[in-house]
Amino acid sequence: MEAQVDVVIMGAGIGGSSAAIQLAEKGHHVLLLDRQEFPRHKTCGEFMSPETKEMLKFIGVDPLQLGIKPATMNRARIVLQNGKEMEARLPGQALGISRYDLDLMLHAKAQESGVDIKTKVMITNIEQLEDQSYVIETKQGQSLVTYRAKAVIGAYGIRKPRGIHSAQETEQTALKNAEVFVGIKSHYTGIQAEDEVELYFCDGGYVGISPVGNGVVNIAALLSLDSVQRSGKSVKDILSGAAFTNSRLSHRLAEGVAVEGTQVSISPVRLSEVPEPWSFFPHIGDAMLMIPPLCGDGMSIALRSSMICSAVTDQYLHGKLTYLEWESHYTMNAKREFTDLLHRAKIVQKVAFSKANRVLPLMGRMFPMLPSYLVKSTRLSEMGVSKS
Repeated sequence: MEAQVDVVIMGAGIGGSSAAIQLAEKGHHVLLLDRQEFPRHKTCGEFMSPETKEMLKFIGVDPLQLGIKPATMNRARIVLQNGKEMEARLPGQALGISRYDLDLMLHAKAQESGVDIKTKVMITNIEQLEDQSYVIETKQGQSLVTYRAKAVIGAYGIRKPRGIHSAQETEQTALKNAEVFVGIKSHYTGIQAEDEVELYFCDGGYVGISPVGNGVVNIAALLSLDSVQRSGKSVKDILSGAAFTNSRLSHRLAEGVAVEGTQVSISPVRLSEVPEPWSFFPHIGDAMLMIPPLCGDGMSIALRSSMICSAVTDQYLHGKLTYLEWESHYTMNAKREFTDLLHRAKIVQKVAFSKANRVLPLMGRMFPMLPSYLVKSTRLSEMGVSKS
């Protein structure tokens, strides 16, 4: 079976769904594919920054107007292994919201906008024809379907579909970026959370705790593969192993009970050396840039990259840009937006994991603006956009 569409977006998370909404509302036939079934829990900090709220509102998704009551956060608290801590005001009020709820809202908006969503679909092959259009071969259950599209967007996160390789994915790059992490997440009840996001350093990484509303907190961690292998296989065992090296985290976890069915893990996670906006189609979100979760707001990067990509893709689909211009415009704009952000985030990550992190609380007291500067330096700015 073969079908024709304007654009295929591979990955129905935040980036893919928001790009689909924007392109569908400009009159394009958009097909949104994902190998997972929705809604589902996902490894995510579930932290919605002011710029994330702004961009969601721009595409017509406002949790407050849809009856969702997210938690609010105004501060960040960093707790080192020795028990010392540093506190910083966030640059604006942030919200905590479950990805389960957020993905539901995004998919409802996408369907309202005319997006064709298909989940539990495996992409078995993708190739580009001489006329620069794409052929995407898929399998859903026992059904084999081929799609032809003028444009394709990769929003599949860190797990690439079969046969897709990054233009910069060479053996040398892989060796240079050899450190492998594991991402995990679980919801907990019983942990009383203030209006803050808590970040605990431990052997091999860090664990974040943030409220997501209705008495639930999200606990997400990025830990080295070595430290995880010493702890056990379940998410609960891995968190217990991390807490063993930070007594204050151990006390916090002991207050709560894990919510069954919310445990998720992903591996291998390799942090990006540089943004990778393009292979033979554009990438957005984690497919383009895996920023240290300590420093970055993955939701805002997914949304911002979707806005940049959908704008130039719309011009390409309407014949206002050639294929080469589509590639060059998006690549240039994405690198301009995210390269410096990644550079600053890597510096903060390096300092945080060095022995110097023990003196950060002292430096924070000596220079009161330092904690807020570190938080602000690793965030995107608000754009001042509104829906026209």
